[in-house]
Amino acid sequence: MNPPTLLVVDDEARILSALQRSLRREGWRVLTAGTPDEALRLLREEPIDAVLSDHKMPRISGLEVLDAAARLRPAAARLLISGWPDEIPPDRLAALGVVALIPKPWDDADLKRILREVLAKA
Repeated sequence: MNPPTLLVVDDEARILSALQRSLRREGWRVLTAGTPDEALRLLREEPIDAVLSDHKMPRISGLEVLDAAARLRPAAARLLISGWPDEIPPDRLAALGVVALIPKPWDDADLKRILREVLAKA
């Protein structure tokens, strides 16, 4: 059996790198995208089990990325990470099936726990 595949999307290279470093030791296949366009390409081409997307990115928001993920990979769990979690309407998260809103800065242990729980259901 293949390990679960997690797609991490963030337009800030240092944050993307930090998330990848933290998560790769969990035994998951971690794919990264530095742009929403790259994320959409990976969603079309790869078997994705969960998407963790930053919210505030140029041109396309994380909510729009997760909306596309819902259409392209409906079984994939959708998680949003944001430095401004209070700005995101809870009803919008619910409508997109977002299973977790992770605040930045994130706690590695909490993030891994949430992802383990989400991926165990995938």
